[in-house]
Amino acid sequence: MTGLKLFILSLVFLSELTALAALGYWGFQVPKGMPLKLVLGIGTPLVVAVIWGLFLAPRAVFQVGLPMRMLFKLMVFAISAWALHAAGHAQVAVYFFIAALLLLFITEPFKMSIE
Repeated sequence: MTGLKLFILSLVFLSELTALAALGYWGFQVPKGMPLKLVLGIGTPLVVAVIWGLFLAPRAVFQVGLPMRMLFKLMVFAISAWALHAAGHAQVAVYFFIAALLLLFITEPFKMSIE
């Protein structure tokens, strides 16, 4: 594996972790009671991580085609960017979404993966 490929895939993984972190952060920022904050702050990223593992991971249980995989990833990144925006970080949300989109369109069409 070349150094550039390893660097790009590291950025991809970091963007995926950032998406989960954004969802968790949003959940804990909801201005309702602590029980709801716990459910949203822990539950939302957990549900997204399970879905990601089932359908979008390189060794996913259910393999989906490129168009569906890109659409699902786009949805996760868009929802995560919305979560950052809703939590009061609009500028960070825009930067995150642009970076995630660039990485998505660099890696997915070329089947760039660790394997």
